[in-house]
Amino acid sequence: MRSDRTPSAYDSLFLVANMKIDIVTGNILDQKTEVIVNSWNRNVIPWWLLLPQGVSGAIKKQGGITPFREVAKCGTIPLGEARLTSAGRLPFQGIIHVAGINLLWFATEYSVTNSVINAMKVVNENQFQSVAFPLIGSGSGNRGKAWSLNVMRNAFEKIENQAHVVIVKYRVSNDSIGH
Repeated sequence: MRSDRTPSAYDSLFLVANMKIDIVTGNILDQKTEVIVNSWNRNVIPWWLLLPQGVSGAIKKQGGITPFREVAKCGTIPLGEARLTSAGRLPFQGIIHVAGINLLWFATEYSVTNSVINAMKVVNENQFQSVAFPLIGSGSGNRGKAWSLNVMRNAFEKIENQAHVVIVKYRVSNDSIGH
């Protein structure tokens, strides 16, 4: 696990089963984790027709288009499912894309809960020790940050995993984009 943050840099910490979950304010691309989660759509519309926003926009800007070409090869992603791609030029071992919003570009409790559960299955299957999540559904999913965080926290209570989880609340900075 990559880590150089001091404990005081975290907004809050909670423990669920064997998982340590930190909630931080910042940019997901600045996190010192092995993988990051990208709240994506269901992959119905070709990625090159979309104007990526939030985490997706930051990934495209800083990491290039390779992760999006790879996720496009996965075909349609069922709501709440997860797919692993490379990280492009980003310093992560991979990006886990979750279908966190439905075809009406709206996050539901089902889509967010299952996105968290399935992303953590990918973490477990690939033996990643750390993962950073955005607030799934709080951007293009048309939900508030508090709603997203609450649904995500409830989802983590259903999971047994020893990975270190960081939930990133987006903070605007001059040179970056991301939730």
